[in-house]
Amino acid sequence: MAVRREKVATLYRERFVRSWPAVPASVAEARRAVVEFAGRLGATPAALAAIELALSEASTNAVQHAYVESDRPGPVLVTAEPFDTCLRVTVQDEGAGMRPRPDSPGLGLGLPLISQMTQSFEVQRAPGGGTILCMRFDLQRGQL
Repeated sequence: MAVRREKVATLYRERFVRSWPAVPASVAEARRAVVEFAGRLGATPAALAAIELALSEASTNAVQHAYVESDRPGPVLVTAEPFDTCLRVTVQDEGAGMRPRPDSPGLGLGLPLISQMTQSFEVQRAPGGGTILCMRFDLQRGQL
C-alpha cells in the first residue's frame, strides 16, 4: 500500500495512492486497502461500510466499462485523503469514458448506489481520456 505524507502548511497528512489493473480481483484489493486506510483515520463502522460499498461499485464500474474496447486491462488509480472532516476517495481510469452501453453486464445501479453511500460525488472526464469519480465520505457518520 502506498501512503504518502505531504506537508500542508505546518501539518502533515497522509494520502493513499495506488494503481491496480482493471481486473475483477483488483476490486477487493482496492476496497480492503482504502477501508483499512479510513479505519486508521478514525472512521466509524457506518462510514467504513459506506466507503466499502461505494468503492466496490466505483471500482467495478472501471473494471467492467473503462477498457471494454481494449484487449488488455488498463490501470485504475485509487486515491484517498482527508479533506476537512471527510475522506475524499477518487477512482480514475484511462478508458473510453462514460457512454451508453446497451450490452452492459450490470443493472445500472452503481452510480445511484454510490449517491446513497456518499456525502457527495461527482463524475468527470479525465483530461487525457477516461473517467474520474470523486466521492466524499463523512468519517464520523457514514450514509447507511
